[in-house]
Amino acid sequence: MGTAEFLKYLQYEKRYSKNTLKSYETDLQQFIEFYEVAIGKFEPNFITDRQVRAWIVELSKNTISPKSINRKITTLRVFFKFLKRLDLVKINPIESLNRLKQKKTLPSFVDEKAMENLFSNIEFGDDFEGVRNKIIVELFYATGIRLSELINIKVQDLDLQKSSIKVLGKRNKERIVPLYETLKSSIIQYLKVRREQYFESEYLFITTKGCKVYEKLVYRLVNNSLEQVTTLEKKSPHILRHTFATHMLNNGADLNSVKELLGHSNLAATQVYTHNTFEKLKNVYKQAHPRD
Repeated sequence: MGTAEFLKYLQYEKRYSKNTLKSYETDLQQFIEFYEVAIGKFEPNFITDRQVRAWIVELSKNTISPKSINRKITTLRVFFKFLKRLDLVKINPIESLNRLKQKKTLPSFVDEKAMENLFSNIEFGDDFEGVRNKIIVELFYATGIRLSELINIKVQDLDLQKSSIKVLGKRNKERIVPLYETLKSSIIQYLKVRREQYFESEYLFITTKGCKVYEKLVYRLVNNSLEQVTTLEKKSPHILRHTFATHMLNNGADLNSVKELLGHSNLAATQVYTHNTFEKLKNVYKQAHPRD
């Protein structure tokens, strides 16, 4: 029983995404390589917490960030928990290890005026690519969906009568996300243009060759669009996810509703956005309070 069986467990039982599986595989392989060089043959039942700590020290020396190291600790924790469940190890050497302290950073987001400028004043073009690109950017901002979720949306996932779209999130968890009327109208127009120029595809967003859009293409078009309205260092689909959540909370949405819309499994993941909302409240307070 080795890493291959562990990865199958993550894929078929835990239903982790391809990217998450790749991260787990890379982390585990890095630890195995470190162990074999420093100690010898990799035998999970003989690994101690001291040896794991030595690896963490080595990672820190190589300027690996606490966030990345914590992810690797999580990988080992899940791996040894899996082995212990199958009685392949007697102890879990990770149980006594604490995660490293991380510097808290607030999620970056685009301000509301910049987003309004993007959709009102920036020219995307009237051809197929221009119409498609604008809808992709707006759908990210309108729903807060992930890049992987957008790419895999199928035409049948649309329910235009109910102004909603079905999204397949992490671990194959489905959720229904509402669409506002102007975006729904744009999608209807996009489907019409697509039918006129390209063969049918089960996927909603396709390339000029009729294939499903891919991550690099979508990332690039989002980056190019945001480049015109913001000076943020990172201009990605995930920044639009942050922007969606922050703007929703700033405009009165309750935390549980935003959690459901984002497809978070727990409220703690959503609460990070309340810090940005609090910063806005502090600015309002400073401007309005007579004693400040």
